[in-house]
Amino acid sequence: MIVIYACFCYFLIYPSIYIYSFLSVCAGQVAKTEQKMQARNAECIGPESPEAGIAASCQGCPNALICASMPKGPDPDIELIRQRLSGVKRKVMVISGKGGVGKSTLTKELAFALNHMGLSVGLLDLDICGPSLPRLMGVRGEDAHRSAAGIEPVLIDEAVSMMAMHYLLGDKNEAVLFRGPQKNGVIRMFLKDVIWGELDIMLIDTPPGTSDEHITTASLLQQSGGVTGAILITTPQLVAEADVKREVGFCQKAQLPLLGIVENMSGFICPNCKESSVIFPCINSQGAGKRLSEQFGIPLWGEVPLDPMLMKACEDGVALTEVVDSKSPTLEALQSVAAKLVASLEMR
Repeated sequence: MIVIYACFCYFLIYPSIYIYSFLSVCAGQVAKTEQKMQARNAECIGPESPEAGIAASCQGCPNALICASMPKGPDPDIELIRQRLSGVKRKVMVISGKGGVGKSTLTKELAFALNHMGLSVGLLDLDICGPSLPRLMGVRGEDAHRSAAGIEPVLIDEAVSMMAMHYLLGDKNEAVLFRGPQKNGVIRMFLKDVIWGELDIMLIDTPPGTSDEHITTASLLQQSGGVTGAILITTPQLVAEADVKREVGFCQKAQLPLLGIVENMSGFICPNCKESSVIFPCINSQGAGKRLSEQFGIPLWGEVPLDPMLMKACEDGVALTEVVDSKSPTLEALQSVAAKLVASLEMR
């Protein structure tokens, strides 16, 4: 019995020791490989470099041939974009890390307000997969016309023009299923192929987050003549504030100047008594707009109430001025934001 037990232990334990030794060797090899990869990444000169794929640090890299075959030199689109936008005096992005805060609504009302102040305005809807501005501006059935000179934007009136993915679709209800590279291609097309002409200001409506649309647009504009800055849109809640803080971080990394903050849905205007009520919780009587303004030193341009009449204006595709009187607190707030935007642009 003792001999049998000893043999059993030998055949049970010895393979385990062997397997353990084998796994230890494998783990060591994996660790060494990871160290080599980290060192190689640290030495990588990047695919944009003129020596990509042929530099000494590229030797042994599995992607060396790919990098070596990539086109080198300056982006040929940059000069085309510079020429297309040479007549656009100011380019302003409307951004927010949070969805549903009213970026498109405020972009639309700013366009009408700026036009009323005598400025020529271009609207660019960068929400490739879900553009809202065509409906909000009341121009949905139009198509963008192409010619040898480029793509003509859709005219809202003589001094307001607009471009959106919506105008390039044969079926206006067709779903746009685009990934990053396709979105980037559309953005380049909007900037280098659309005949924007002479504009006092271009308002660029962006989707939520800090993804391809934001990175590509900011980069292309900065390389082709500069971007004036960005307007941050938030709502009073903490959940919106957290996302907008991340958007501030993006702007700082992208060197995108922050012009001002607008807090949308700041209270509720009763359609009957016209009184304003606070519906979102505040901290020390402050909404996210004031807190963000104080934390980052960005001017708070206004607090726009949640107003059923503003919703009606959006559904009807008209300016708020067409559905309210001049004493509307919502209209006054929006006009104040437009005035502060113009004042900010005159200082730059």
